[in-house]
Amino acid sequence: MTRTVALITGAASGIGQALAVAFAHKGVAVVGGYYPADPHDPEITARLVADAGGECLMAELDVTRTASVDALAEQAISRFGRIDYAVANAGLLRRAPLLEMTDERWNEMLDVDLTGVMRTFRAAARHMGEGGSLVAISSIAGGVYGWQDHSHYAAAKAGVPGLCRSLAVELAPRGIRCNAVIPGLIETPQSLDSKNSLGPEGLAKAARAIPLGRVGRADEVASLVCSADPLLIAPQAAD
Repeated sequence: MTRTVALITGAASGIGQALAVAFAHKGVAVVGGYYPADPHDPEITARLVADAGGECLMAELDVTRTASVDALAEQAISRFGRIDYAVANAGLLRRAPLLEMTDERWNEMLDVDLTGVMRTFRAAARHMGEGGSLVAISSIAGGVYGWQDHSHYAAAKAGVPGLCRSLAVELAPRGIRCNAVIPGLIETPQSLDSKNSLGPEGLAKAARAIPLGRVGRADEVASLVCSADPLLIAPQAAD
């Protein structure tokens, strides 16, 4: 049986890295895209995938550039011959109060966190056959609750479920599913950044308001994405 293949953006750390490992445990080959300026070493993801018994190709990726996204998909085809799953996980998070918001900041955020999802899906869907699955990682900031100083992030993340619902209808005749996952507070390098996100103290404070008494983990999000049901169901926005 030919090994199935997952293309994952933002795979050098956080949820993307956890996704790579989770797919590897299921015998799925991983093609991971990482932003060159990301301080996290992509080789760590490659080693974790290998430790899980998987095969991994890590490649540079800029989701704001169509040529870069298309090239990642082509590398997946060149190496493995197919793309079965594509997870649009790459994301930008910056703090910017409205009165300090510039058009450049706003557009940069949407270019990465919303248009980058479309570019990823477009590139992957070209190579997908029946049974393919597209998954986007959104956020509860995109409509579930408000987050001050992050209106551009919230707007981008709010657009993701709408994109997924429309693509699910469009691609259904080809047997390709499209779903959005909307995590709550998850401890990742991004959320631990006190400058642009909650930071350790903010996460600890938020945890006290959560019935479980803690924020989520990246591997828990990955488990949801890689479990059998979300990859087989019709369009959903999974909270």
